[in-house]
Amino acid sequence: MEKTLKTIHPVSDPEATYFLQISWEKDIGTGFGILLSDCQCAWTGTVSEAEISREAADMEMNREKYVEELKKALIAGEESAGKYNFTIS
Repeated sequence: MEKTLKTIHPVSDPEATYFLQISWEKDIGTGFGILLSDCQCAWTGTVSEAEISREAADMEMNREKYVEELKKALIAGEESAGKYNFTIS
């Protein structure tokens, strides 16, 4: 299992710091686990392969392109810093 940990500062509260952990088996496109924490609380969930396909279809985006964008937003390093905004609600 592979995992990444990323620090995020949501645009909804730029002074706040959250930690986003993504874990996956083969490829993020086959589904992944997600953990979000503000060091006081933690929220977890899973995203299935079917949910990824549905979201890509809802956005009228090629599935492979959608998965590449997920990788950039959720697991890429500093090269994607500042290119994606997160909102916590």
